[in-house]
Amino acid sequence: MKPFNAGPSHTSRDLIGYGSSPPSFTWPNGARLAISFVLNYEEGAENTLLNGDEAAEGFLTENGLGASVGGPLKERELSRESTYAYGSRVGFWRILGLFKKHGLTFTSWAVGKAVELNPAVVEAMEGAGCEVASHAYRWINYASLSPSTEQQHIRQAYEAIQKASPSSTPPLGWYTGRVSMHTRRLVYEHYKSQGLLEKYYDSDAYDDDLPYYLSPPVENPKEGEDKPVLIVPYTLEVNDMKFAIAPGFSSGVDFGAYLQATLDTLLAEAEEEGKSAMMTVGLHCRISGRPGRFGAVKDMVERVEKLHKEGKVWCANRGEIAAFWREKFPPQGL
Repeated sequence: MKPFNAGPSHTSRDLIGYGSSPPSFTWPNGARLAISFVLNYEEGAENTLLNGDEAAEGFLTENGLGASVGGPLKERELSRESTYAYGSRVGFWRILGLFKKHGLTFTSWAVGKAVELNPAVVEAMEGAGCEVASHAYRWINYASLSPSTEQQHIRQAYEAIQKASPSSTPPLGWYTGRVSMHTRRLVYEHYKSQGLLEKYYDSDAYDDDLPYYLSPPVENPKEGEDKPVLIVPYTLEVNDMKFAIAPGFSSGVDFGAYLQATLDTLLAEAEEEGKSAMMTVGLHCRISGRPGRFGAVKDMVERVEKLHKEGKVWCANRGEIAAFWREKFPPQGL
């Protein structure tokens, strides 16, 4: 498969993609639809003066819009820190238990600092067959950080997950989220230094229903040395983060309806048009791990388990999706 050309530093945009001719194929169990659940593990890595930051966290909190009124709070906000802690203390275990019960797995966007503060979660996820991928070292906006600082954070994030893994498995997937203009290149260079260019994938994209390749994000890529980047797109739309941003979900019923509607549309396209796709569901421990929202996730997992057993969907972690894509559609050229 020919990679799309994005330029070394986002110097161009691809607004065409596969267009009217997406690849025709079936996923490993014969299904036309792959489903990827993602659990963000961020607790403890958010903005707080305790971490040396200038202000308290104001993003994706239970405080709503009031969290940002009057600008950043330049002192510790213990109530916000406590709502985050619910995710690691309770929400994570509730969600992990659900997936274990139904024999399904997810990918975790695990923030390096959060892993250092609670390494047991990596062992628990690995033991359940889940994939632990990287969500950078801190849960912050990287847009204003220097390339050298971001490079250091990338190394720390990678090492934190590998150290916490009972099998010393490094993260092969990467999602920073709030990226800089240098993020993709720096992550690429790190995996190149580890000899893992042919195994790692990048999820800092939201622009397709299928994986795709990008040309190497470096100046003057070398044939045989530099490899195209496999992009496995993520979602900010089918995502429980919209409980905390507007326009968003106000109840678990809203979120559940949106999950089911998305699944219904993609299943209909698969059955009626033979169209293959991937659906991603983004979850957060401190958000969907709350009892009032958990039911929507539970209903979705139960339905996906049934469809998976019937061969109508393939529920897989993103590492499995990436490995399948590389085998089915190996990259051609730079």
